[in-house]
Amino acid sequence: MPRGSTVGLRARHEDDIPILRTELYDDVVNGSRAESGPWRPITPGSKDPRLVVDDTDERNVPFSVVESEGGTLVGTATLWGIDHHSRSAHIGLGLLPSARGKGYGTDVVAVLCHYGFIVRGLQRLQIETLADNTAMLRSAERNGFVREGVLRSSAWVLGEFLDEVLLGLLASEWTPDAKG
Repeated sequence: MPRGSTVGLRARHEDDIPILRTELYDDVVNGSRAESGPWRPITPGSKDPRLVVDDTDERNVPFSVVESEGGTLVGTATLWGIDHHSRSAHIGLGLLPSARGKGYGTDVVAVLCHYGFIVRGLQRLQIETLADNTAMLRSAERNGFVREGVLRSSAWVLGEFLDEVLLGLLASEWTPDAKG
């Protein structure tokens, strides 16, 4: 299991699914801000890809995020849109409401960078987030990501267009434990 100082990233367990559904995906506001499409409910037992992992999908690697001490589930993290030719991927994460504000996001990004650059041999990692998502912007920048641009009014969220910030990090720029 890839580990940081406060979290580990492990495979999704069946026991994780009800918690993630209830605490992340049943929340209309959080779901609308986190997904690229409109919020929709997830039926219990659904094979929705946000919850159920397709181990044959080489372009997406979803993890459950757990606390290093005790192994308590605190969220989800994904390396997605993996492009094997260009050796690039995107980073995404979602923390349970009770896990926010504890520094886990910065550690999750660090562990995903290690996984992407060291384990997968990628050249570039990218994050897109809403411009008002200060927690994600801070987590990315603490790990060396650089703001590369603003996608103006590119996200339709709960009745309004919001800007998105595009951040990138190259393997040659990455410094492990750059969480300063």
